Amino acid sequence: MAAVFAWTVRGWGALAFVLLAGCNNSPHPLGAERENTLYMAFAERSPRYLDPTSSYTAPESTYTYEITEPPYGYHPLKRPYTLIPRAASALAKPYFLDAQGQRLPDDAPDEKIAQAVYDVPIRPGLKWAPHPAFAKDAHGRYRYHQLKPGELGDRRSPLEFEHQDTREVVAEDFVYALKRHASPRLEAPVAAVFSEHVLGLKDYIALLKRENQKQLAGLPENLADKPFLDLRRWPLAGAEAVGDHLLRIRLKGRYPQWQYWLATAFTSAIPWEVDAFYAQAGMAANSLSWNQWPVGSGPFMMTEYVQDRRHVMRRNPHYRHETYPCDGSPGDAEAGLLADCGKRLPFVDKVVAINVKERVPIKELFKQGYLDLPEMDRADWGVTLGVDRDDSDEVKSLYEQRGFKLPMTVDISNWYLGFNWLDPVVGQGETPEQQRRNRALRQAISIAIDWEEGYGRIFRDKGGDAAHGPIPPGVFGSREGQSGEFNPVTHRLVDGKPVRRPIADAQQLMIEAGYPGGRDVRTGRPLVLNYDFQRVVTPELKAENDWLVRQFAKLGIQLDIRATDFNQFQEKILKGKHQIFWWGWFADYPDAENFLFLLYGPNSKSLHHGENTANYVNPEFDRLYRKLQSLEDGPDKARVMAQMNDIARLDAPWAWGYWSYSAVAFQRWVHNGKPGVVLRDRARYLRVDTEDRTRSIAAWNRPVWWPLLALAAGVLAIFVATRRAWHARETATALGGGR
Repeated sequence: MAAVFAWTVRGWGALAFVLLAGCNNSPHPLGAERENTLYMAFAERSPRYLDPTSSYTAPESTYTYEITEPPYGYHPLKRPYTLIPRAASALAKPYFLDAQGQRLPDDAPDEKIAQAVYDVPIRPGLKWAPHPAFAKDAHGRYRYHQLKPGELGDRRSPLEFEHQDTREVVAEDFVYALKRHASPRLEAPVAAVFSEHVLGLKDYIALLKRENQKQLAGLPENLADKPFLDLRRWPLAGAEAVGDHLLRIRLKGRYPQWQYWLATAFTSAIPWEVDAFYAQAGMAANSLSWNQWPVGSGPFMMTEYVQDRRHVMRRNPHYRHETYPCDGSPGDAEAGLLADCGKRLPFVDKVVAINVKERVPIKELFKQGYLDLPEMDRADWGVTLGVDRDDSDEVKSLYEQRGFKLPMTVDISNWYLGFNWLDPVVGQGETPEQQRRNRALRQAISIAIDWEEGYGRIFRDKGGDAAHGPIPPGVFGSREGQSGEFNPVTHRLVDGKPVRRPIADAQQLMIEAGYPGGRDVRTGRPLVLNYDFQRVVTPELKAENDWLVRQFAKLGIQLDIRATDFNQFQEKILKGKHQIFWWGWFADYPDAENFLFLLYGPNSKSLHHGENTANYVNPEFDRLYRKLQSLEDGPDKARVMAQMNDIARLDAPWAWGYWSYSAVAFQRWVHNGKPGVVLRDRARYLRVDTEDRTRSIAAWNRPVWWPLLALAAGVLAIFVATRRAWHARETATALGGGR
């Protein structure tokens, strides 16, 4: 019996230990808060593309802009946004040549300019992060470029290779990067845009298509590891390396917006050695590719990649000497944003992103201090937490006590509902009559969706101002929000203010579209439309989707929700299988072109792998877009923008949605955070006070002891009672035996 008692005590003790351990719900290892690490979450799945040629979504930019370095970047503090050199040593001013190659004055008329030339100086001494693709043996041969079958083994990370090396980043690496936009083996979303401007890129696309077909002739179509297509073999007229440290780019005519493209990851340097390394047999099966393990000269390098669970970036040991800025915008000094002036970057040693599927758990982990910021790529977390704060005095007191930072601004980003132009019901239509009917249907839906109600009054945690067209406020030529400016298709002026048109106007358009009361006039059947939603519908997202279903129901339309995760959604839109979809855009650069190109025909997502997800085509809009590209800010540009705005409003390829508020969220121990939608390399500027974090997490998450004490008292009581019962039984047995 004594052994039973001992077992009982040990069992209850073990249970108490487990319960005690459960008091700590940190998603990180014990003591992680003491490390010089930035912790954040990511929702849904791991990013689809981390290859800088292919990557074009906000979740992906969290990594690509920290790991790779384009020639330019943006000042982290200055507003309006200001370009600064990154991989370049200075910003290049273009010069212009005529058809004979003679230099022209800067103010030469567009019709005389044959080429705009950018001579971009590349910083000497830039080094690639360590990678086995650069490793050579004693004879100067690459160690891992000719792996034999079986030599790769079960390696699933570049860090598992014994030898790592680096080399200097040179101008030729930027030339190679521009060439990759022509490769038929890569998803290249801006190839259509670049090919209209970079001299010879259209021909280069055709050339690589032919060379690719020759190289793959006779090989299986589904071959995962295709032979290395060495782009160094074929020159590109519009890009050349003049020595190691000068990149010369030739454009077809004047294109002022090119300076902004030089601040995107699409122009980050690419080393050919890494392409060759990842092209070897077995690499794809082992998830060894650019999309898991990108390589760059930026402040961080990917060191851990667990699909859909965890990503870790560590400090690049070869990163150049860079310091925190000493200037900014008015008010930055008072806000403490210049306190780290002149200190070396990056501040943190490591960036850890963990997968948390839903927003509520992310919010709770942030409130407990286990996340330094909720998500790096989302500009709405400050809005969400700000709504929570303002809805309750108790919550407001808690937030103020814990010192959460929720800086907010109105930025150049939007959310909208799009119509697939390839769809026979909501798209363009094949005949003039069908085009008229489809346009009336799109206009009716655009009136019925009350964005002012939904994202102005109901879903305030994702709020913003209702949009009246595709051109955001805050860029040159935009009239959004100005007195008397409104979309006449969806609104009318009442007492000088735009008010959404009554539902009766939308119902009349439904009659013109051939769907009176939401039924097809020819068949009598109800109109059912498919809404392709880009996330798995969680309880928190269901409310938004239910609201949208009610908006369509005003017109008698049945809306069928087809929700998938983001990667599956991307597959669907690439194939043109979507009908109505939810989409958003965070500006790449502060110019109207970056939003208008989302409606440019040759930039169709499904037809040309561009970023025109609606696949919208209008010849006059496209003509004006091409004209816009050569215009500097001024009256002519504003006039063209207004014409394009009017065309898009009438065609209604989008229900225009809203311009979202930009508000980030940081813990009080995270310094130097400032909202900025085009700033994608924020992590290198953030500093973490680990001592404050350690103290705060301990104070905010004190274990509640009384349940354990009550449990221990209960165990003791049971033990005493059982012991007494056993003792009484043993005594009675002994006495009975004596008689």
